Amino acid sequence: MTKQILKLGIPAGSLSKATVELFRKAGFTISGSERTFLPSIDDDRIRLTMLRAQEMSRYVADGVLDAGITGWDWIMENGSDVVEVCELAYSKATSNAARWVLAVGEESKVKTAEDLKGAIIATELVNVTRKFFKDKNIDVKVEFSWGATEVKARLVDAIVELTETGASLQANNLRVIDTVMTSTTRFIANNNAWRDKFKKEKIENIAILLNAAIDAGNKVGLKLNIEKNNLANILNVLPAEKSPTISSLADDKYMAIEVIIDARIERSLVPALKRAGASGIITYPLNKVIH
Repeated sequence: MTKQILKLGIPAGSLSKATVELFRKAGFTISGSERTFLPSIDDDRIRLTMLRAQEMSRYVADGVLDAGITGWDWIMENGSDVVEVCELAYSKATSNAARWVLAVGEESKVKTAEDLKGAIIATELVNVTRKFFKDKNIDVKVEFSWGATEVKARLVDAIVELTETGASLQANNLRVIDTVMTSTTRFIANNNAWRDKFKKEKIENIAILLNAAIDAGNKVGLKLNIEKNNLANILNVLPAEKSPTISSLADDKYMAIEVIIDARIERSLVPALKRAGASGIITYPLNKVIH
């Protein structure tokens, strides 16, 4: 009997390194991604292919791939009929949504999208940009840009470009005048693959593990010891929405508390717990958090 295989696409290019690292945290080892577009993975039921995010949704929609990881922007740009399995809150630089922005040179007199009537706009995101202006009833010419789009802001009237941090726009002295769309990374599946029992379960398992790894990246584990008579004080210091695990120690005057907290509050919470009487405080990174 032929072994069933899930054909999975992962993004090449700028998102590749972050994706391989995310799979590692989820428990998968991907090898050879720096040298080939057909890397290996330590799961003999998965066959990997690396593709540009821009074309991933087309291959998933056509059934060349059973599932893949790409941006919401390229799903919309390609008009792909796919199953959206889940959102994956990670990117090459931050965990924030990326923005496709309408931008002009700082010296431009353009203040709003309406000021661009009759203008030429350069972008990789042609179809979405055309719809953006059509919805506003603004007549423009949208041209496809083969990259280095920031440079073209002074060759044409405006550009629509992807940004996460805004650093590249600032470096090129560009000014944002509107947001065309926001985009996050999505895990998508082919419609027929989603109806296949083996493939759907495999895709769902991967989605659970990837999201667990993402959630773990934003949290840390916290352990501490306290005197029993100090429990109320410590619980007042811990975030109210957290429900800690409380355990007895060999010395019955003391107890141990363990809780998962947001990483961003660790540096303020630990000193506060120390002042409230906690001892033996330990924080540790997490691999996966499954809700």
